[in-house]
Amino acid sequence: MDEMNAVEWFGIFASVIIAYSLTLKDLMKLRSWNLLGASLLSVYGGLIGSMPVLLLNAFIALTNIYYLVQMRKASREPQAEE
Repeated sequence: MDEMNAVEWFGIFASVIIAYSLTLKDLMKLRSWNLLGASLLSVYGGLIGSMPVLLLNAFIALTNIYYLVQMRKASREPQAEE
């Protein structure tokens, strides 16, 4: 078996970050860590020349950004009292 190179270790690191994100209960933290992992996996996809890996993870990263912005906006709005 060949030794793993730096690019493969980079992909493993990014995958571990995504796996870690899925263990978090706080949705803001989950999306933030998942954004980091998906961004890194997009870079990994580019490094290995895999367009499906790059595009899927870029889409996941953009989706996380969208929802993080929405969550941030919602947390800044005053809550209506019932």
